[in-house]
Parts: sequence; C-alpha cells; structure tokens
Amino acid sequence: FSCQPGYIPSRGVILRTTDKTVWANEFEPIELTCLIESISTNNPRIEWKKIKNGVPSYVYFQNQISGDLEHRAQLIQPANLLILNTSRADTAEYRCEVAAIDDHKHFDEILISLAVRVKPVVPRCSVPVAVTVGTSSELRCLENEGFPASQYRWFRNNEELPQDPKSSPKFINSTYSINADTGGLKFRRMRKEDAGEYFCQAKNEAGHAQCPAQLMDVYDVDIVGIFLKVLAALAGFTIVMVGVYHAHKHGCFSSGKDHTGTNYKSPAADDGVEYAEADEGHFRHKSSFII
Repeated sequence: FSCQPGYIPSRGVILRTTDKTVWANEFEPIELTCLIESISTNNPRIEWKKIKNGVPSYVYFQNQISGDLEHRAQLIQPANLLILNTSRADTAEYRCEVAAIDDHKHFDEILISLAVRVKPVVPRCSVPVAVTVGTSSELRCLENEGFPASQYRWFRNNEELPQDPKSSPKFINSTYSINADTGGLKFRRMRKEDAGEYFCQAKNEAGHAQCPAQLMDVYDVDIVGIFLKVLAALAGFTIVMVGVYHAHKHGCFSSGKDHTGTNYKSPAADDGVEYAEADEGHFRHKSSFII
C-alpha cells in the first residue's frame, strides 16, 4: 500500500466506508466498501466476518473467500468485498478488520449492515364470484416472500383503484377502502357499478407481482322472486295441513285394538251361570261347568 499525500505514519491504520447501511436486490451484485485511509504496514492482515443473529463467521480469511460467500464473492483491493450474486440469506452485518503490526495504531475495524431486497411472488387473491347490491364484501390479497414487506394495490378492469375513492370523480360514490399494508379491499355497500374483473398487485423496492384477474358480479335483490318463493312454500304447507286434518277426521290415524292387546268382554246372560236376586243370598246352576 502506497502512502497518500499528507499521510502521517503515527496515526496508524484508519478505516472508513462509504455507507454503513447497504441495500441490495436479490441476485444482483453489491460492493461493501472498506477503505484504508491511513496505514504504513506493507502487508496488513485483512479479514471479513459475517455476523448473523449475533454469531460471527469468516467470509474472507487468509487471503481467500470462505464460508457462505465461497465462489460468490471476491476481494477488491485494497479491502472492499464484492458479492457477485446476493441472496436473501446474505442479509446480515459484515465486519471488515485490518491489522497492521508496523503501525502505531495497529488495528481497526468497521461494521456494515447489508439488507437484501426480495421481489414479491404472485400474491394469493380472493374475490367473491357474486354479491348482492347493498351488502358488504371484502376482497383479499397476500404474499409472504417479499422483503421489505409488500404494499398492495387493487385494479378493476385494468384500472387502478385510487387509495381514497373521494379523490377521483369516477369513484366518488364508491364505498370501498383499501389497506395497503394487508391487501384488503372492503366494500361497505356494493353497487352495480362495482362489478368487474379485479386483480391485486404486490410491490416493494425489488419489484412487483400480481395475481390473475377474477370476475365479480353484483346482482340486484329479487324482491318479487323472494315473495313468490315464500308464497309457494306457504301454499304447500297449507295443503299438507288440510290433508292431515281430513285424514284425521275420517279416522285414518285410529286403531281398532287396545294397545295392550287385552279385549275385555262383559259377561252375558247365557254364560252358563244364572244370577239370583241380591236378597236370595245364593245362586243355582243353570247348567254344569264344562272343564
């Protein structure tokens, strides 16, 4: 390393970076800068460590790329780290360490935070097939891959719905509200004009994705049809009850036998026993008992 103009050897090794917080898009290259502003040692020891969840691991050690970045990064002189193909797993803190034994201040380090943006995937959309005028309804949209978290927009017939319907003369009478964070599209009262093809778009700094359009119909309330159905049901019920009444009246539901199976018969006068008057105090046989 050559000395820079105005360099003072007694200052020792001093590092700096152009940005301590770095954002990168997934699958794209990113360079983490570790600039040596002052040094007198000819061959300083340079190391890079990745710190994930508080646990450090080497990604550049003993003059070669290692660990998670092996075959995916390289050192750019004097000490910058170039990641050729970033992945979401690269989101972490990276520490550049330089040791210069011949310098008065022989060690310095600098910490850089890397966040990798991830493009959203196609969101899952839920759109009702048919709703009734005057009722409430909700359309849903969600995806969980994008980083940072996606913001959501809704479209009807390929036209974006404004976040506030009152801001547009075309939608001023609409009763919907959009939650850009959760992807919900709620209608307080459906109108015939709300019918159409709907799709949702999830978007963040890395890109966007959208679900296929789905058709939603809005129907008027069929008062006459409902009245006729109720009337038909009442007529049917009345006919059944009249039939039951007449059947009961003509004895169709009565039984000729006692449920216990016992038929009681009063003794007749010719049963073989002649009963005397109460004041006779006895009875006489009219004929013999047959056993």
